[in-house]
Amino acid sequence: MDNNDKNNVKWFRNAAPYINAHRGKTVVLMFGGEAVLHPNFANIIHDIALLRSLGVKLVLVHGARPQIEDRMKLQNVEPLMENNIRITDSGTLSAVKDATGSLRIHIEALLTMGLVNSPMHGSQIRVSTGNFVISKPIGVRNGVDFKHTGMVRRIDTVGINTQLDYGSIVLLSPVGYSPTGEVFNLSLEDVATQTAISLKADKLITFTEQEGLIDSTGKLVKSCGVSKVKELLKQTDDHIEQLLMRAIIQSGENGVERCHCISYQSDSALLQELFTRDGAGTLIAKDYQEQVSTATIDDVGGILELLAPLEEEGILVKRSRELLEVEIERFTVIKKEDVIIACAALYPYPEDNSGEVACVAIHPDYRKGNRGVRLINTLEQAAKKQRLSSIFVLTTVSGHWFLEQGFTEQPLDKLPEGKKKMYNFQRKSKVFVKDI
Repeated sequence: MDNNDKNNVKWFRNAAPYINAHRGKTVVLMFGGEAVLHPNFANIIHDIALLRSLGVKLVLVHGARPQIEDRMKLQNVEPLMENNIRITDSGTLSAVKDATGSLRIHIEALLTMGLVNSPMHGSQIRVSTGNFVISKPIGVRNGVDFKHTGMVRRIDTVGINTQLDYGSIVLLSPVGYSPTGEVFNLSLEDVATQTAISLKADKLITFTEQEGLIDSTGKLVKSCGVSKVKELLKQTDDHIEQLLMRAIIQSGENGVERCHCISYQSDSALLQELFTRDGAGTLIAKDYQEQVSTATIDDVGGILELLAPLEEEGILVKRSRELLEVEIERFTVIKKEDVIIACAALYPYPEDNSGEVACVAIHPDYRKGNRGVRLINTLEQAAKKQRLSSIFVLTTVSGHWFLEQGFTEQPLDKLPEGKKKMYNFQRKSKVFVKDI
């Protein structure tokens, strides 16, 4: 096996937890007409097909601004705008219907393509389109009649979920229908946002020309909260960027746990963002920081993977799966995108008013931060809640680090009686104690 094959196998193994985490989840993808025109769009379609094959429920919402403008030029329709909102008269509505209908068929054709030796061979994707978006006119504003320009009134979530449960990809265009039989021109962002909110989607993924959200210094924002997006919104004069950021803000504030912003120019951004720890674009979440929580039975596998290398090196004492399952509630974990990147455990000795800190492990890619400190602080607070007056740790290699955290080296007789009986003299672990 050559190095490329080994790297591919390693990547696939690392991606496995993310693949499992996304199976059965509902994801809304929002991309403008500019993305469809880009040469890389075929690769995005291939990746969308892959996501569907991995059990992700997908709703695609496409825009059509450049296509509508092209149709208007061909039909000699004069564009009418007010406050960056298109006024959709009868001529413009005709161009909207032509552009969105043609674009929808084009996307459907790409999703249906399954040539031998192509990435989508054998995918057999079903695409569902329909009158899932019920709309209403935005009406007259400040004396201006916007005519056939509308806004989302409601989303047919029952209809969409039925199609998703059948295994179909749902494709939505930026048009809506009224109960009176009228057609309205809608904004891509309005349709995508209201769809994500109404479906209680697990994710909204937005595509942009840039890597993701860019700060005032020109650097990519890797992860942030909604409040940071509001700051970025104030710093840009680009109308399309403003629409994108408002969609993310509205979604994040109305129940969509995670939004992603990635580039439609990158042929790997979608998979990299979803299936690697550090992603490719910007992750926006209600709580964007890594989550510290008490472990559950579902975390056993992830903890075992984290502990295994340290156990093999003899740094930690080996624990069986059965033992870990019994003791799982004693563990605290740090998760990033539902993947465990650090853990530690607290074993109380109430008769000695003390507690043991054990199984401190951090993934090699995340050892430069303060995750170890966060774990110790969390266990220290847990010990205080149990009315313990001290915590201790046995270690063969990390003594200096624990000294930096306020521990002091102590003789063996400072250990609780129960722990003394289990002390392994062959390991020659040193004892460090911290009063709390």
